[in-house]
Amino acid sequence: MRVVLTWRDKAEQCIYDLAFKPDGTQLILAAGNRLLVYDTSDGTLLQPLKGHKDTVYCVAYAKDGKRFASGSADKSVIIWTSKLEGILKYTHNDSIQCVSYNPVTHQLASCSSNDFGLWSPEQKSVSKHKSSSKITCCSWTNDGQYLALGMFNGVISIRNKNGEEKVKIERPGGSLSPIWSICWNPSREEHNDILAVADWGQKLSFYQLSGKQIGKDRSLNFDPCCVSYFTKGEYILLGGSDKQVSLFTKDGVRLGTVGEQNSWVWTCKVKPDSNYVVVGCQDGTISFYQLIFSTVHGLYKDRYAYRDSMTDVIVQHLITDQKVCIKCKELVKKIAIYKHRLAIQLPEKILIYELYSDDSSDMHYRVKEKIVRKFECNLLVVCADHIILCQEKRLQCLSFSGVKEREWQMESLIRYIKVIGGPPGREGLLVGLKNGQILKIFVDNLFAIVLLKQATAVRCLDMSASRNKLAVVDENDTCLVYDIYTKELLFQEPNANSVAWNTQCEDMLCFSGGGYLNIKASTFPVHQQKLQGFVVGYNGSKIFCLHVFSMSAVEVPQSAPMYQYLDRKLFKEAYQIACLGVTDTDWRELAMEALEGLEFETAKKAFTRVQDLRYLELINSIEERKKRGEPNNDLFLADVFSYQGKFHEAAKLYKRSGHENLALEMYTDLRMFEYAKDFLGSGDPKETKMLITKQADWARNINEPKAAVEMYMSAGEHVKAIEISGDHGWVDTLIDIARKLDKAEREPLLMCAHYFKKLDNPGYAAETYLKIGDLKSLIQLHVETQRWDEAFALGEKHPEFKDDIYVPYAQWLAENDRFEEAQKAFHKAGRQGEAVRVLEQLTHNAVVESRFNDAACYYWMLSMQCLDIAQDPAQKDVMLSKFHHFQHLAELYHGYHAIQRYTELVPLCYRCSTNNPLLNNLGNVCINCRQPFVFSASSYEVLHLVEFYLEEGITDEEAVSLIDLEAPRHKHENKWQEITSNNSQTLRLDETVDSMGDDPFTAKLSFEGGSEFVPVVVSRSVLRSMSRRDVLIKRWPPPLQWQYFRSLLPDASITMCPSCFQMFHSEDYELLVLQHTCCPYCRRRVDEPSP
Repeated sequence: MRVVLTWRDKAEQCIYDLAFKPDGTQLILAAGNRLLVYDTSDGTLLQPLKGHKDTVYCVAYAKDGKRFASGSADKSVIIWTSKLEGILKYTHNDSIQCVSYNPVTHQLASCSSNDFGLWSPEQKSVSKHKSSSKITCCSWTNDGQYLALGMFNGVISIRNKNGEEKVKIERPGGSLSPIWSICWNPSREEHNDILAVADWGQKLSFYQLSGKQIGKDRSLNFDPCCVSYFTKGEYILLGGSDKQVSLFTKDGVRLGTVGEQNSWVWTCKVKPDSNYVVVGCQDGTISFYQLIFSTVHGLYKDRYAYRDSMTDVIVQHLITDQKVCIKCKELVKKIAIYKHRLAIQLPEKILIYELYSDDSSDMHYRVKEKIVRKFECNLLVVCADHIILCQEKRLQCLSFSGVKEREWQMESLIRYIKVIGGPPGREGLLVGLKNGQILKIFVDNLFAIVLLKQATAVRCLDMSASRNKLAVVDENDTCLVYDIYTKELLFQEPNANSVAWNTQCEDMLCFSGGGYLNIKASTFPVHQQKLQGFVVGYNGSKIFCLHVFSMSAVEVPQSAPMYQYLDRKLFKEAYQIACLGVTDTDWRELAMEALEGLEFETAKKAFTRVQDLRYLELINSIEERKKRGEPNNDLFLADVFSYQGKFHEAAKLYKRSGHENLALEMYTDLRMFEYAKDFLGSGDPKETKMLITKQADWARNINEPKAAVEMYMSAGEHVKAIEISGDHGWVDTLIDIARKLDKAEREPLLMCAHYFKKLDNPGYAAETYLKIGDLKSLIQLHVETQRWDEAFALGEKHPEFKDDIYVPYAQWLAENDRFEEAQKAFHKAGRQGEAVRVLEQLTHNAVVESRFNDAACYYWMLSMQCLDIAQDPAQKDVMLSKFHHFQHLAELYHGYHAIQRYTELVPLCYRCSTNNPLLNNLGNVCINCRQPFVFSASSYEVLHLVEFYLEEGITDEEAVSLIDLEAPRHKHENKWQEITSNNSQTLRLDETVDSMGDDPFTAKLSFEGGSEFVPVVVSRSVLRSMSRRDVLIKRWPPPLQWQYFRSLLPDASITMCPSCFQMFHSEDYELLVLQHTCCPYCRRRVDEPSP
């Protein structure tokens, strides 16, 4: 610690107290009955303030800097503004001993010989409280909650803001040890409020707010008159009868003297937030000092030891930033560190510490030895087994037990000393002298070795890692680098205050100066960057820099020196520099440069560092090719350029090495088609087409389908163009392509048609199918799109596709619940099996759902289907059997439809005129003549019809012609009227009276009795006698025979359906046809042509 007097002045009267304005710009002094205001920067007296009539004992400034207060022997307190104007005055009953402002509320405490008062601007009056003894000093806690009062009787009273006593501390000396000065520690870092107490029992003590003493009393050996803390609470100032100001730690350890005076020191304070101290004395002297705390520290590689709070040593690991604190509780004078040793010099001893373990990250130290002796030295160095003391021109080597082993006397003052390593007990020291001499000394050798001598004094030294080079900073701030063996000056650089070699690289050093860090590699120019402080070490990419009191490890990329080596194509040296620490970008640049220089080993290492597998694969590929005997460096370099993106240079090299195809492949792989075309010039059309195709592929991959389609079309790749257009739904593009294509190009046209169908454009699909003449696909298209009319039209022209149309049509009808139509379509398509299955299912459903009328219709249709199939001789018998069965079921269900509706039927046989019971065991025949009944298909009444058969030898055609002869009848011409139409055949009686007369057919009806049925068989003469109006004929298709029926009642009209041959009363039939527009039995529509 150094003390520098900044300014000094002398007043005529004793300086009892002083106070700084909180911003530190002004100083208020209590001198006699005046206040003196000084400018702290230069000691100018700004203004004396008069307001008191007697000696001013105390002065205090408010924390907010707006006002200050003074107290005097005239029993008054005056409040002053920061503009030096008095604004308020109040009095006590006795002289004012001390004043103090609350740091938070700015409440003023003023203390006299017998009481103390509390005043604040908000209140009109001063609240006063009696005191049992004379109050000599007072101090507020940091939070402003408590006020400590020091009294003449040795008592300390701690009061709250209202003046109530909370804690009372009684000092052992009592009234023999008056409390003369107290002060609370202002530090915000302390967990407890700590009160420093100085009494005239010549003791310094510390107390907590609770009244508990901290530690023991510290003996002072003088009467203290004032005690005050530094702004942050780290040091204490004490002045008094010893006529000097002493500096103590916050724990009460004396560190040294600030300034010696000629009389008692009544007051001393620290300028806020600084190391400036002002001292006021009995004789009126005012002294303003600056305290300079010198840095006491030591560095070895990445371990830095430095002094903290004057009594502690902190060891910092600069890489991991771990710290360990060693509390010495005495002033630390010197520190030295080397490997696992740490030496600390205290006023009366030297402590040697060692690490617990050899672990490089271990930060635990323990005391190894103590040398209990007082040493005076300028520099201290520690080795493995020795300590070295430097005293002006002399070096002493002591063992850890304190025994002096060797001594060296130098020609000049020693300016710099450093341990440069060596075996334990035989370390080497590098020593620089003021006369410019540089020596190497081994601790086990009495003789110093002169390395070289220069003309200027040495300020800093360092030796390179291999011990071949020496860097010196002289008193002219010049950095000089020498070859140790040849003594040759290799180079020198200006503006240096410290220098350090890189411990990992022989040719690199750095030096600092002028606010810059300078890095020099080999003989290359210096690289600069801004840096405040001193360089003290250089390890790899880390530079250790000391700035003011703090040591930091600065990460400095070694980019600049690496590029300097790269510029000269010194790839291996550049790689060594890069290993010290460069950015990933620098590593990549090194890798690229080495690759271009075909220095594959270095390139491989660099690419490995940045984990670039692509380039590593390239290098491995090139190395494999070299092993196989490929000598063409141009080809290797072309590959390198293509990987780097220098495509044109690569193409030139490919061409030069005779591998144009590789250049073309490179351009096409990179989608640089225009360059590829330029490279080709007017080359092979096949290659040009290949280029266009690849370009289209690329356009497709990068989601540029329009461009891809155009390119595919120009390259003749129609299928790919159609595929893209179809996938994107571009119908217009597709039809353009389809119309441009020749009809012979079947595959692309079919693909177009497929996409048209997929995109719901059947018109374009039909156009495309027509173009290629694919009628089957066209019909399939119509079927799929249910365009049945077009399909039927094509089917008419091309019957061979009938199945392809009607079968799907029938299936579609069935799926849409149009089963009857579906059945007809199956039938039309010749799919009798499907037609029958549909009818059977319809019939089954109708029966299950009790729709007997529908069931009858479906059975009739089934019977007719069977009749159609019966034309095949192979199936004739089976089908005819089924025909009769289904006909019978149709009649049953049709009848049951009527029965279900509760129609009462009394069968009458019109052959023998016998009334038949409703329930007949013989079935639907007469119980008398066994003639089968003919029922109405609507009401199920027995119709007045008798079936007759033809004699053998008479054909159906002959029988019809005989009946049609219409033989004349007497008196009966106008009775019956026959009405024949496409829909039915009707007999109507015109007259009410009918006289049958002699009718040959009536004679045939006679019945003689018997259990067997005797059919009515007619001859040609009987047929000739019949009227066409009386006969109804069921004209069944072959192989069935026709059936003939004769009407016996001329008064009732009967109608027969020409389709199903069912008989009805004409009135019933007409009514039902009007209601349903179809036959009530077979459901043939009235507008359908006859079969």
